[in-house]
Amino acid sequence: MPLYEYRCDACEHEFEALQKMSDDALVSCPVCDESALRKLVSAVGFRLKGDGWYETDFKSGQKRNIADAKPDSSGKKSSATASH
Repeated sequence: MPLYEYRCDACEHEFEALQKMSDDALVSCPVCDESALRKLVSAVGFRLKGDGWYETDFKSGQKRNIADAKPDSSGKKSSATASH
């Protein structure tokens, strides 16, 4: 679930709320109880890791596409290309 930031226009209280994307935005301030909350726009702080993401997503240096790595003579992919 995403973490949303809110600020009250009445008392300027700021807080974060963990909500589903389908949930309605909050309107009532938990401090002053006014209906003056505003959802803030903020930078995201996550990174997608693991299997299933495109090879170019966080590619750096000499990393190669593991799916295209050629097996060595023992039938295994070389450790230089198979390591993450």
